[in-house]
Amino acid sequence: MADANKEAGRKGGVPTAAPLHRYRSHTCGELRKGDVGATARLSGWVHRVRDHGGLLFIDLRDHYGLTQVVADPDSPAFRIAESVRSEWVIRVDGRVRDRPIIDGKSTINPDLATGEVEVVASEIEVLSAAKELPVPVFGEPDYPEDLRLTYRFLDLRRETLHANIMKRLAVVASIRRRMSEAGFFEFATPILTASSPEGARDFLVPSRIHAGKFYALPQAPQQYKQLVMISGFDRYFQIAPCFRDEDPRADRLPGEFYQLDVEMSFVEQADV
Repeated sequence: MADANKEAGRKGGVPTAAPLHRYRSHTCGELRKGDVGATARLSGWVHRVRDHGGLLFIDLRDHYGLTQVVADPDSPAFRIAESVRSEWVIRVDGRVRDRPIIDGKSTINPDLATGEVEVVASEIEVLSAAKELPVPVFGEPDYPEDLRLTYRFLDLRRETLHANIMKRLAVVASIRRRMSEAGFFEFATPILTASSPEGARDFLVPSRIHAGKFYALPQAPQQYKQLVMISGFDRYFQIAPCFRDEDPRADRLPGEFYQLDVEMSFVEQADV
């Protein structure tokens, strides 16, 4: 298409639209009523497939949301649409249109950000086919935890867990912003350290270079943050990874966890 555009320009013709990105022109959470009539290219995971009287509806999902894709029996995309299954990765080309009124009833989905529109597929490409899944992604099924952890990458595709991961990201970003506004400086302290007399046992990492020697993973960055203070930096914080070989507790996972670590110079307890 790029060569055709150049040729049209050389001959004084009207160039066609620029070629679409290989995988997408929009995300699956981006299309709105203002995009009606536009050509869109989407890539994502097949959330589910529904057959409504010959028309096939595919809920296409990516990190940003869901878009309803329609495959008409007269479309060349219909044959491929019939073959796709949940969690296949596909690319869809099509035109954006308003969701129709059927039997006097609107088909708009008010619970979906893209719920006013749908994409009528003209082309579908299968990017990655999936076998039958050991853990379904659609819905919120109650599966044994060991199975969910084995297939963690599937479990994290589920809406609730995906949202939890993004919530953690937002919390950490908020902490960093607030600590910076309060005059604290973020430092990254070493992970491979010497063993320290903390309350729990250390996790030890053998040294490849120094035979018979071991590093310890830090139970807390206590010594390093004190070094930061005596180096004259005044205020320190870190979202610090901590490693402790101890029994599980109600407030943290066994083995490793993250904590907001803070240190200040020339202050009393009331100043913290």
